[in-house]
Amino acid sequence: MPALLAKNLGKRYGRRWVLTRVDFAVEPGEVYALAGPNGSGKTTIIRLVTGLAFPSAGEVRLLGENVHEAGWRARRHLGAVVEAPAAFYPHLTGRQNLERMAWMSGLKDPTARIREVLHRLELLAVADQRVGSYSLGQRQRLGIAAAILARPRVLVLDEPTSGLDPDGIQKVHELLAEEAGRGVAVLVSTHHLREISAYANRVGILSGGRLVDEVELRPDRPRYRLLVADPERAAALLKTVPGLTGVKLRGEEVLFEGEPEQAVFALAQAGIAVRELTRDHFDLYAYYRERVSGV
Repeated sequence: MPALLAKNLGKRYGRRWVLTRVDFAVEPGEVYALAGPNGSGKTTIIRLVTGLAFPSAGEVRLLGENVHEAGWRARRHLGAVVEAPAAFYPHLTGRQNLERMAWMSGLKDPTARIREVLHRLELLAVADQRVGSYSLGQRQRLGIAAAILARPRVLVLDEPTSGLDPDGIQKVHELLAEEAGRGVAVLVSTHHLREISAYANRVGILSGGRLVDEVELRPDRPRYRLLVADPERAAALLKTVPGLTGVKLRGEEVLFEGEPEQAVFALAQAGIAVRELTRDHFDLYAYYRERVSGV
């Protein structure tokens, strides 16, 4: 069962559909990134999956429960930052705000956990200062600290690095990778494609309220490109070779994942000459630009 499932998800305002037929799933321990230009539907999806907005079509399931029907029963395992940092009490300190959130979420003996999340977000130095004196970046990091405070099983973040300096951006990316490593399902909308491609499992590309592509990122499985005399025939053949995956044409090149020796041997047996074999370095940002501009 996916930790988070969006099925045929759509949202309409009046007669205008801002999101249509979106399907995706996020597994436990997976980072799924939503990417797209402004107005493509990223924040709408975030609001729908967190229960802050109701869908006009389709459904969202969180750990098997319908988010909009089960209410708190479904959302008790969810941690989220949507559009802006949480609405903190400005006259209270960062630590005091987290103490109140811990009490509302029923977290037992929260003192050590609060210190832990403040440390992870590098906020201990300002933990006992009033939140009203925090910078935008500090408030953003406090919002993320609040989202992970109760150890959620699903984490949903809308542009979590907005307003952060480069060190803060790197810290948040490291934290998301760590949370996924603990088995948390992470859904994040982002513009930082090159950074997130280092650890995300999949990226959903949005344009015009539609999910136009879904890219699987496998840093542990190298990808190769071939220049051959007959690329269409070569691609069709390699799709039948056990152990080779992700076979596709890109112009005159054939891309694939797996052992290159297997590919070369299969092509040689079929009489297809290989002109060049090189490691392909996938540039998510370049692919995203190409995919969005082609819609």
